[in-house]
Amino acid sequence: MTGSRMRDICARGPVVPVLTVDDSARAEPLARALVEGGLRVIEVTLRTAAAIEAIGIIARQVPDAIVGAGTLRTPGDVSRAAAAGARFGVSPGLTPALLARAKALDLPFLPGVATPSEAMAAAEHGYRLLKFFPAESCGGAAALSAWASPLAGLEFCPTGGIGPHNASDYLRLANVTCIGGSWVAPPARIRAGDWSGIRKSAAAAAALGVAR
Repeated sequence: MTGSRMRDICARGPVVPVLTVDDSARAEPLARALVEGGLRVIEVTLRTAAAIEAIGIIARQVPDAIVGAGTLRTPGDVSRAAAAGARFGVSPGLTPALLARAKALDLPFLPGVATPSEAMAAAEHGYRLLKFFPAESCGGAAALSAWASPLAGLEFCPTGGIGPHNASDYLRLANVTCIGGSWVAPPARIRAGDWSGIRKSAAAAAALGVAR
């Protein structure tokens, strides 16, 4: 089934760090800090000029990391991410062209949805694990809880506005496979090279899965 490999990836940990990397020289130590903290699955967003190079560095030099590309908006983004070594792709939305390119490249893909209609459209394409984005702005954990019965069989990776203060609200839901968030390694901490702090944040995030 479409998306089954994506679910296997997301099920490896409770939190997927969403990273904005503006200096590819920081990619390797950043990824190592996250993996050492217990988070192997990481998403590098295509929001900077350094993102594609950063993905390639992580893919080559940190084999224990499962690096994906986020903020995929065009088929070209999907192709560049896959060529760089991304092992999965994440998009804030869903278009037929994106889905087609991901399928053509055999790239596990996590399309974004914000409404039940969008979730149903993704399900028609065979996707059962979806990114719920922007989570807090779209009703948060309460919305996903309300979706559970009418959208039975679908699972979600909510992202957007999630942090230590509300992560457990999402992770306790049966239809949430994992959550995405930037709080583990925010841009300022990455620029500062605070690998010890990031490692500790990753360990705290990984521990959220123990209480599920």
